[in-house]
This record gives sequence, C-alpha cells and structure tokens, in this order.
Amino acid sequence: MPSGPPTGVVFAAYHASGDASLTAPGSRIEGIGRPRVEPSFIPSLVDRMSVVGNADSVGAMLALSELLGRPVGPSTGTNLVAMLSLAEEMRQRGESGSVLSLLCDSGERYRGTYFCAEWAQAHCGEVSAAQQRLGQRLRVGTS
Repeated sequence: MPSGPPTGVVFAAYHASGDASLTAPGSRIEGIGRPRVEPSFIPSLVDRMSVVGNADSVGAMLALSELLGRPVGPSTGTNLVAMLSLAEEMRQRGESGSVLSLLCDSGERYRGTYFCAEWAQAHCGEVSAAQQRLGQRLRVGTS
C-alpha cells in the first residue's frame, strides 16, 4: 500500500534506510509531519512511500473538501496525492483495481489555519495552484 509523507519528514528516509537515528526538519502537515522516527511507525507494514509536497497536501485537502462538501484535514490531502499518483501509474500500465484510503479527520479544527488562504500560503507555499491542479484531477476521475 503506498503511503505519502509530506516534504520535510523523516519517514521516507527511514523506510529506505532503516536508520532510526535519522532526523529531518519536519513539516507543516499536522499529525504526520514528524522530524524524527516515531516508535509507532512500523516500516515493514509499508510497501512503498511517496514524498508529497506541503502545498500539494493542502491543495488536495482543499480540493477534496470542496468536492465532498465537508472539510477534511491536510494528512488526508497527503494521502490523496499519493493515491492519485498510484492510480495514474496503474492506468499507464493498463492495470485495473481499487485504491483506498481513509479520511484521517474531519478537518474542522483547521478552519483558522489550513483553510485560511493567507495562513496556508505563508506556511505551506503556493496552495491555490495545487488546489486548482488537483481539483481538476479529481473532477476528471469522478466524471
């Protein structure tokens, strides 16, 4: 199952190397933006990891929230970006199948941060372009 840590976290490097002493600067994506390896992370349970940019994580969160008509959190956006990439790879190989993820949280607690355009821009980068691009990919995939 693919997993998508945000840029700046240590999990992808740890997954590749097995070195639990690694650290990284961390990420703005709450809940998964860790700068150090957490004891609860079990790399043998993960087949593959894809690093996802913070702006893409938040852009996907906003696009999916709009599509669903309800807020989701930024880690759900991270998962969505990784899922869209995996689905595109499958399509290019002519494979069929399902790609599944959970909505990590309701996103309600992020109203004053990730859902605020000024805050998101200042802390995560060019979110609006990512939101537009990923929203288009979602609309194509659901039509």
